[in-house]
Amino acid sequence: MLHDWFARSVPRFPDVPAVEIDGVATTYLELDRYAESVAARILSLLGTAPQRIGIAAQRSAFAFAGYLAALRLGAAVVPLNPAYPPSRNRLILDSAGADILLTEGADLSTDPEIPCLRAEDVRLDQTAAGSPIRTPARPDLGGAALAYILFTSGSTGRPKGVPISHAAASAYVRHNVSRYHVTPGSRVSHTFDLTFDPSVHDLFVTWAGGGTLVASRRSDLIAPLDYIRECRLTHWFSVPSVIAVAAELGTLTGSIADTLRYAIFAGEPLTGTHAELWHAAAPAAHLVNVYGPTELTIACTEYRLPESPAAWPVTSNGTIPIGQVYPYLDYLVVDDSGLVSEEGELCVRGVQRFGGYLDPAENDSRFVRLVDDSARAYVTGDADPEHFYRTGDLVRRTPEGLVHLARTDDQLKIHGYRLEAGEVEAALRTHQSVNDAVVVLAGAGSGSLTAFYTGSEVPFAVLRRWLRNRLPPAMIPGRFRYLDRLPRNVNGKTDRAALRDLASLEATRRRAQPAT
Repeated sequence: MLHDWFARSVPRFPDVPAVEIDGVATTYLELDRYAESVAARILSLLGTAPQRIGIAAQRSAFAFAGYLAALRLGAAVVPLNPAYPPSRNRLILDSAGADILLTEGADLSTDPEIPCLRAEDVRLDQTAAGSPIRTPARPDLGGAALAYILFTSGSTGRPKGVPISHAAASAYVRHNVSRYHVTPGSRVSHTFDLTFDPSVHDLFVTWAGGGTLVASRRSDLIAPLDYIRECRLTHWFSVPSVIAVAAELGTLTGSIADTLRYAIFAGEPLTGTHAELWHAAAPAAHLVNVYGPTELTIACTEYRLPESPAAWPVTSNGTIPIGQVYPYLDYLVVDDSGLVSEEGELCVRGVQRFGGYLDPAENDSRFVRLVDDSARAYVTGDADPEHFYRTGDLVRRTPEGLVHLARTDDQLKIHGYRLEAGEVEAALRTHQSVNDAVVVLAGAGSGSLTAFYTGSEVPFAVLRRWLRNRLPPAMIPGRFRYLDRLPRNVNGKTDRAALRDLASLEATRRRAQPAT
């Protein structure tokens, strides 16, 4: 069970800091007692063990204790972001069927029928001063029981619930705690909100090995090298956009002492340019690119870059490979016709695959099955364990492992010509004045590309000429738009949807202008 990774470390490392927040450390024993106190208060409020517990807290002892308390009681955790609109959080709580909400703020408007436990009602300092509280033993639920439910954007406009089992989460932790050599003395970054599943890696891979989770402040992600130096981090885990933002702001300067042993990136493509920038600042750290949708439990592939950049692979779109699928998972690469191929959509099954969406209607067309061991996959809405989950990501097999090409819903077609936006973006980044670039269609059916870029503003004709020497004519954007910085979503990823909307809006305005 997921909670057991923490519970086993408490008697082994009672006085080791489990978390550090703003320089204040909380030991494994202290956090365990705090979690027990939170669990006891939950039981006293409800009178019975809950099934699902909402947590609207981030990067605090209360958030971590609440997470552990929920698992201790056999409940599934439903993380909420306090910064989200109250209406969205209400919708998530209702969809998940939450029995209680743990919250740090008084401004989260929720259904009055859902009881609330606030951080001020059960404080860490009160727990430390009192006698240990032991809640009833957690029921024996089995690995199929749910550990947490995360909500991703749904095509219908409603958040889509993704339930993850204890077996899936534990398989991930078991595989990664040894691969990244987390031990007492390890100091691990915590850059992800609890609503983003890499946070489960932050918490439980760290605690499984007896390491210390060092919670970041928002400002730390603007200057990550300062965060690493000041907090003496040994392990870093974030989205690659942190590199891009730091480079744009000029904070990716200087070098990091060799205390940083691992730098792991996930959540969006890691470009070769950004990998080089990070390597220059932290040459002693193992640089790792991992990939995985929420439905496959945090990550399901890994690629470790060779020590020397001279040995790094060169890909068509300028990104670092996502590497090999974890050895205990099965996968297919399926083309448009359903045939197993060298290039196509990545489909995965195994212990880390979720069991289907919270709303079964969302399962439609999200799985594929093989018939009679043939090389053809058939689309289905049946989440049978033998079926493969369709990730919606296009990949290519290479000697280094898989290379991520694009999202299936982000594929670009210009006059019937299919192209990879990543290849255009990679070509743009080779220009000395361009730091980062994103290419989108300027509106559905527009037949025109818009390239957004950061760095220094360059004349339109110069960029077109630069790309004409590197790309076919159909891949040359019709417009180039300079931005001070690319928009980011709440998880720190580049917000391609916002850029598509901007390109479409500008195209509409141009069409509405009277001819002169």
